[in-house]
Amino acid sequence: MLARIRKAMEEREEGFTLIELLVVMIIIGILAAIAIPVFLSQKSKGYDASVKSDLRTIANELESYNTDGLGYPTNVAITAAVSPVTVGTTTVRTSTGNSFTVTYNTAATAFCIVGMNGKGTREWEYISDQGGLQLASTFAAASPPTLAACTVSGAF
Repeated sequence: MLARIRKAMEEREEGFTLIELLVVMIIIGILAAIAIPVFLSQKSKGYDASVKSDLRTIANELESYNTDGLGYPTNVAITAAVSPVTVGTTTVRTSTGNSFTVTYNTAATAFCIVGMNGKGTREWEYISDQGGLQLASTFAAASPPTLAACTVSGAF
């Protein structure tokens, strides 16, 4: 009896059928279709996060300069894709590829900084009198991307 079972086990061919292999391939394809778009969106979220971080850093430096009793500096050296940024006499290091513009209101009591990364998907604003960081309302996708200026008149 044991010899017969051993012989049957040895003669049987091992392996997967074509149907089993096709089912596995379909499952892998479905998982890849779900995962790839999620992975690609993470890259642009990283660029947006670097812009937001730099905006907060520049805003903190502007507020520190103002707190020291000097008012807001008029010589903020912020030009497209420049690292580092100079605020008064302080140098702020920013991420490569980020662009910023700064605008003050007429009384120079508040400021607006607009920033973006050319590889990111969004433009961000930091408006000191309106709660700080927010998504830019005047963003228009352009090729190449350009920074929209904050419209500043009187108080924000």
